[in-house]
Amino acid sequence: MDRSARVFVAGHTGLVGGAIERRLREDGYANLILRRRAEMDLTRQAEVDAFFAAERPEAVILAAARVGGIQANDRFSGDFIRDNLLIQTHVIDAAYRNGVKKLIFMGSNCIYPKHAPQPIKEESLLTGPLEPTNRAYALAKIAGVEMAQAYAKQFGLDAVCLMPTNLYGPRDNFHLENAHVLPALMHRAHLAKQAGADHLTVWGSGTPIREFLHVDDLADAAVFALEKIQGGPDALYNVGTGEEMSIRALAEAICETVGFSGELRFDSSKPDGTPRKFSDASRLNALGWKATIPFEEGLKATYRWFLENQNALRAA
Repeated sequence: MDRSARVFVAGHTGLVGGAIERRLREDGYANLILRRRAEMDLTRQAEVDAFFAAERPEAVILAAARVGGIQANDRFSGDFIRDNLLIQTHVIDAAYRNGVKKLIFMGSNCIYPKHAPQPIKEESLLTGPLEPTNRAYALAKIAGVEMAQAYAKQFGLDAVCLMPTNLYGPRDNFHLENAHVLPALMHRAHLAKQAGADHLTVWGSGTPIREFLHVDDLADAAVFALEKIQGGPDALYNVGTGEEMSIRALAEAICETVGFSGELRFDSSKPDGTPRKFSDASRLNALGWKATIPFEEGLKATYRWFLENQNALRAA
């Protein structure tokens, strides 16, 4: 991919899209095409079609999505499946019809079965039931993978699908109820510290195992795929660190970073989600990509960003 190529980063105001935009600019991509939702609503086909016809991007990185934590996924499942299906369908189809040379589809490792063998390989897709609390979102993302691969098979679309593990970093959603576990816990630990609280309550038992990837590592993987991976009907790659931790260990690390010294209490009446979610990223590693940002370093950088941007945090 030539650095002068016209690259459309869909979702550039979000966690993933923002990191990808930063990385592309650092690498010398000078012709980025960006649109805020107020300028183009990706759930509206007419707006997407008009945009592609006018701008003619050569590459598309589809990072736009409706996302959230366990509570948001469960409470707003209709919104999650509707919006994600619409966004994916409109963008992938318009990309093909307008001669896009490369499409990167960003998904999530929640597409895999709840009890998939660990660490999770790409071959586990569609081999068992999904985690119920985020099934609607997962099904939408599975449909996106299937559509990208079907268009690659039938029409020759150069499409690569990347499935990252749990993400964190600058521009994350720190909403106290609807965010993913890491940013929500960081925000709550910060408030507990400010209030001088003697304890912090964490949803669930603390025993589920997760893997956390800094969003700048994912951005690096996206640019790697853009430049070095040939898309096709089997171009599905997990993106992970190869390291895992329990939710209890995560909460302890966050409290240490934030400086909260109170007691951690776990509310087992709340859902745990998938018991263990650990990606096998060996397929992508074998091509030459590997995560490089240590968790402790990434966590501290994320908290610094949180402190500097408290007045402009996303509301939901």
